[in-house]
Parts: sequence; structure tokens; C-alpha cells
Amino acid sequence: MEAKNLWRFLVLSIGVVLVLLVTRLPNKEALDCNLYSGWCTSKNRFYSSAHPNNPIKKPSSFSTYHHNQHHDESEIPEHPLDPLTIQEFNKVRTILSNHPLFKSSSTYTLNSVVLEEPDKKLVLKWKKGDPPLPRKASVVAYVKGDSHVLTVDLETGQVASHKTTGSVSGYPTMTMEDMVGVLEVPLKSTEFNRSITKRGVNLADLACLPISSGWYGTPVEENRRLIKVQCYSKEGTVNFYMKPIEGVTALVDMDRKEVLAISDNGQNIPVANGINTDYRYSIQKLNGELRLLNPISLEQPKGPSFTIEGHLVKWANWEFHLRPDPRAGTIISQAKVRDPDTSKLRSVMYKGFTSELFVPYMDPTEGWYFKTYMDAGEYGFGLQAMPLDPLNDCPRNAYYMDGVFASSDGTPYLQPNMICIFESYAGDIAWRHAECPITDLKVTEVRPKVTLVVRMAAAVANYDYIVDWEFQTDGLIRAKVGLSGILMVKGTTNENMDQVPNQEYLYGTLLSENIIGVIHDHFITYYLDMDVDGSDNSFVKVNIKKQETSRGESPRKSYLKAVKKVAKTEKDAQIRLQLYEPSEFHVVNPLKKTRVGNPVGYKLVPGATAASLLDPEDPPQKRAAFTNNQLWVTPYNKSEQWAGGLFVYQSKGDDTLQVWSNRDRPIENKDIVLWYTIGFHHIPCQEDYPIMPTVSSSFDLKPANFFERNPILGVPPNFEDDLPVCKARDSA
Repeated sequence: MEAKNLWRFLVLSIGVVLVLLVTRLPNKEALDCNLYSGWCTSKNRFYSSAHPNNPIKKPSSFSTYHHNQHHDESEIPEHPLDPLTIQEFNKVRTILSNHPLFKSSSTYTLNSVVLEEPDKKLVLKWKKGDPPLPRKASVVAYVKGDSHVLTVDLETGQVASHKTTGSVSGYPTMTMEDMVGVLEVPLKSTEFNRSITKRGVNLADLACLPISSGWYGTPVEENRRLIKVQCYSKEGTVNFYMKPIEGVTALVDMDRKEVLAISDNGQNIPVANGINTDYRYSIQKLNGELRLLNPISLEQPKGPSFTIEGHLVKWANWEFHLRPDPRAGTIISQAKVRDPDTSKLRSVMYKGFTSELFVPYMDPTEGWYFKTYMDAGEYGFGLQAMPLDPLNDCPRNAYYMDGVFASSDGTPYLQPNMICIFESYAGDIAWRHAECPITDLKVTEVRPKVTLVVRMAAAVANYDYIVDWEFQTDGLIRAKVGLSGILMVKGTTNENMDQVPNQEYLYGTLLSENIIGVIHDHFITYYLDMDVDGSDNSFVKVNIKKQETSRGESPRKSYLKAVKKVAKTEKDAQIRLQLYEPSEFHVVNPLKKTRVGNPVGYKLVPGATAASLLDPEDPPQKRAAFTNNQLWVTPYNKSEQWAGGLFVYQSKGDDTLQVWSNRDRPIENKDIVLWYTIGFHHIPCQEDYPIMPTVSSSFDLKPANFFERNPILGVPPNFEDDLPVCKARDSA
């Protein structure tokens, strides 16, 4: 295969459209010189400005969208939770280069380099103008088959602590270099190449994916980092996902870069033709398939109402800290809302983020059973975040925030336009009342509902996840996930359902000739460290019960009543939602009361969700035991943040939210963390082909006796003079 085609194959295989140069396994020398991996020189990454010959490359959007965060070598953190700066990343590399662990090893990877947050109590005491808190970095490294967790003290220039994984199973999140590096391995196998070409596919047209292999307790899995590679044909379309080479799977040892096994089933299954699967606007326009809409935009003649100071966002009555993260994607910290009566900022949530995603496919056959992805812990949700598209992902007046992450040798790189912040108005109403004419009161009062949205979009290979945090002036926080992108499909000999004698064993839906959309689930688990007017809170389950009236008490036979129960321990707060046993879920501060004596609180309001139906002893479900319930409550523990465990890749399920919660620790009047899971069952349909319309779900964190009264009485209405002059076209 020509070198040019090989690189094109590698790039498309992981859904990255940027040109890669030379990829190599990182080694010790990379910390000591400016010979960095080719992946880091691609367009979305940059060299450290500490090296004069390697200037930082900024995307062209910086010149157009001036709100973008500026990065330079002299950047200084303004808040204890600000992410590591470029200068700090480079300092971490220098410190590690002198550590015995890295001096003694010729090869290693730095799988994660992030801020190690200061102790929560110190952050809560810190105020703007105080001396900065000590800065530390948390580093996860993979060296000679072992995982290491190090704390690097940036003040002293020393490694403050160093631990190995001990008895906990699993490996760290893959690096981009891991994923790219394994894709060329099968091409060195004559057997693999033969399997591809005998299906009529040109090797130059290959697009392959690195697929996490899960864990199933087989001998081959012990003491090996494994990954599976499957390929597609991109001939005639950019939507290569619709042209799977069904039945060919290479099992690869990620560290040794060798093929352990190749399965070659389904040789009679043709590669689909891919006709009419290219979703690009230019192609749709050529084909005359456009459905035209007039342009639409939110106009703000006085500009946006929010301000951003570094990573601190201020809007209306809200203030919160925002930072990109390579694993979680977006982290919201210290969310506070201003009380309209006292004008004081009151704490609501100390920290919130997507902790894990679990995506199991429901096909038990050889080429599919292992597809049970843990997208945050295996691939890195933030690492997969793509630059947002101005005017389409985000409207006018959006502010764009970049991520700065570390490559596998510690070199910092830019993830441009990773997050956007904008105000949204969809014609919704914040509150209204029009008085009925029979009262003889001519009153109509309406307030428009304007919200602030923080958005990130992660493209984890075929699927795109749109993750929003929405803040409302009434004190509500809404966490929302949208699913779009492209289905992962299976090749088949069938071209019509008339050819399928037993439709149950399709394991999905026939979407087009020779293409099956396989049934699967999506579960997105959130970490929510609630601090409702302080850190010591209690979890209250408010059961809504039917009460029957006694004889002669009332013409009514029944009514509903609210029965409150405070959860004493973790097991009291392991909750599965039930439609016919409804409840509300409150987090209250028992020491803070309203004027009339109610404990101040917030309630979690579930949206549409789903439960995992897999057997609890099924290996994928053991690893994803955090989906056994929709709601959990645990006492705050700095080390318990990732619902699937710190090391998810090939984990055995021995360090999950389920394991922690089963300790049944006290949670009444404690610093507590809520965990909530949004779930989707996805039975594909033809409307999902060749690319999916977005489907969404959400949950709310809503004030419940937090304020003395409606906090948005003072929100002004719109007046004609406030708005730009626009004339709607006359209707027909």
C-alpha cells in the first residue's frame, strides 16, 4: 500500500480529518528533546512555545470569533480549579523526566495529565484576592505493563506521591497515540490483508476502527492490553460506516503491536454499495435533495448578557467555574445562584460532570458480543471532543473555550473551540398570567424564557454526543444529552425483510440492502456533588402515596399525600424509578430553613430514561454496575469520581459505584454526591439511516423551598423598542 493511502486510512479510521505525519511509540527521550510524535504536529495540536522553532499553532477561527480563550506561555491561573496551563504542562514534563520511574524505562505513556484539585475545604474558603493555592498535577502513567498514579507538586518541583494500581483491575484511558498505533498492525498480517482483498475491497479504500475489547475472563486477556480492529470500505462515500467488511476482526496486543488472532466469518456477506449515504451538504445539493429553510438566528442588539473572566462564568443570577477535561469533557464547579431578596450568592452544586458512558450492543455473535463501550473511561470523552461549528453548533454571540491537554509524552496540545457558551431563546415562556374578563381586571403579564447554555460535542467514532448544561433564571439547572451521528451497522446477505425467516435473529433492523442497524443502549451517568447552601446535606425521598378516605370523611374516595423519608445510609438511596410508585428526590440542608420553616433544598427531576436489562452477572454489566440503579447517593470522597472506576479499560467491575455504595456508609447530614443516569434503548429505524436526527433526554436540578418566593418576578418583559427592527413577510 502506498504511504499516502496508509495515512489516509489511519486518519479516517478514528474519525479525525486532520493530516497526520509520523506516529511512533512515545519513549523516554521524548521528554528531553523537541522531537515529538507526529500526532502532536497535526493541525489540532501544537508544539510547546518553550521551543523557539515550534510555535503554537492557533486555528483560523481565532481571528473571526474573538471570544475564544487566549493561550500563551505566560498564562497564570486565576482560580484554584483552573486547568493546567501550557507552562505547567511543560513543567510537569521536566519534573517527570528526572523521576526514576521514567529514567529506568525506555517506553511509557502518560495517559492523563490534569489538575489535581486542592482539597475541597480549601477551595471553599478561597476568595478572589487571596494567595493562590498550591498547584499540583495528577498524572496517570503506563510503564512496563503497570499503571501508576503520581502527584506532581508544581511549587516544589517534586513528585509528591506515587502509587501503583495494586489489586484493582483495569488499565488507564487509551491515548490517541494508542488508538492510531494499533490500526497499522493488522496491515502487517498477510492473513488480514487476504481477508480484505478477497471481499473485493482495495486496501487503499480501508477505514478501520480501534474497538475496546471489554473483559470476559478468558486466559488471553490476562496481563495484556487488548484491542480489536474492524474495517470498512470508504469507496464512493465519506460515510464508510455504511460499508462494513462484516466478519473480519483482528485481535491486537496494544503494547507489543502484534496480531494475536484474526477471525474471518461471513465471507458470503457482501460489502454494501453505499449509494446515497454521503451526508455532506455539497453532495445533497448536487443530488437536489435539499429541503430549504430560511436562515434563523438569535439577535442580541446589545450583545450577550454573560461575562467570562478566565474560567469563571457570570450570567444573570448565576456564577460558576467551567473547565475542559480530557475524560469528562466539561466540568462545572462551584455553581452559585444569587438570592433576589438578600443579593447573596448561595451555593447549589460544588461539581458536576459526565462520569461515564456505557454503550452495549445487543448482538451475541463473534464479531459483535464485545462491543460494550465505556466511552469516558476507555476513549476519553473530552479527548474525542471536536471543534464546534460556529452558527450551527452554537449561535451568534457564543463564546468559545479551548481545551489544553497532554499527548502521551506530556506535550501540551490545543483542542480548539471545544466548548461554547451562549444565551438561548426558543420562544418559550418563563412565566405568565392573563386575567379572565369576568374579574374586570385587565392584566396580562408574560416573561420570555432566556437561558444560558454550556455545550460540548464529542464524536466517539460513529456517534456524536451533544452535552449541554443549561442554567435558568429561576434557579434550575438542566443537564441534557443529544445523540446524533451515524449508526454502527452490521453487514448481511439480506436485501429485503421477505428474505428473513426469523426476524428476531437479525439483532436489529434492516435499514437498507445488506445493512442492519444493531439494537443497543446508551447510558450516561452524571456525578453531582451537591452543596445546597453548604456542604452538609441530606437526601430525602418524597414518596407520593395513595390515601383512601374513611367512611363519611369526604365525597372523595382517595387522594395523594407526600411521605418524606430521610436516607440514613447509601443503600437507602439506591433507587430504581417506578412509574406506579412515584417519588421526588430532594437534597436538603437541614440546618438552613426558610422563613416559614421548610429546610432549603433542591430536587432532582428525572427525564425520560431507561434501565439496563442485562443479566447482573453478564461481564459487561458487572463492569457497568453503576447502571443497576438510576439514582445513587454516596458520601463525598475525593477518590470516587468515575462511576466505572479509575481504570476502566478491561476492568473486571471491582472498583465501581456499585462496589462503593454497597459499603452502606452514613449519608444523613453529610457532604453527599448524587449520581444519576440518563438512559436510551435504541432500536434503529430507517429514519436513522444514513445519519441520525438528534434524539435527546435530560434531567433537572430544581429549587425546592430554596427561595422564599418566585425568584424571577423582577425579570423584565420584552419591549418593541428593545429589539432590532425586523419586518416579517406577509403570510399568503
